[in-house]
Amino acid sequence: MKSTGSAVWQGGLKEGKGTLTTGSGVLSNVPYGFSSRFEGEKGTNPEELIAVAHAGCFSMALSMILGEAGLTAEKLDTTAEIILEKVDDGFAVTKSHLTLTATIPGAEDGQFQELAAKAKAGCPISKLLTAEITLDATLA
Repeated sequence: MKSTGSAVWQGGLKEGKGTLTTGSGVLSNVPYGFSSRFEGEKGTNPEELIAVAHAGCFSMALSMILGEAGLTAEKLDTTAEIILEKVDDGFAVTKSHLTLTATIPGAEDGQFQELAAKAKAGCPISKLLTAEITLDATLA
């Protein structure tokens, strides 16, 4: 399975503007810029999109693992907080913190904690956040 996303950026870092588009079209030319990324102004940014991807991926992974254990969640309410920090050589995503509130009939806390930890480790986005990054770049 392949998923795509694209970004178009025009101008310098602080005054420039960009748009983000997903291959599915769910996001289409959504604006973003320096102020929405670093100054808290309204608008999206790459870290926000990573956060929603991590929360969604983790929730689906946990749903699968619960099913394998004979459990079904009535509700999994997951929030991911992505931390972008200044480091020696620029900026880096240094942490993703998942917060989950779950309603799972028949689950006991010890079992739930174990299954949630397994989902956190197995979620493809969790793996991505520590994965090797490769790049093919072409100058037009």
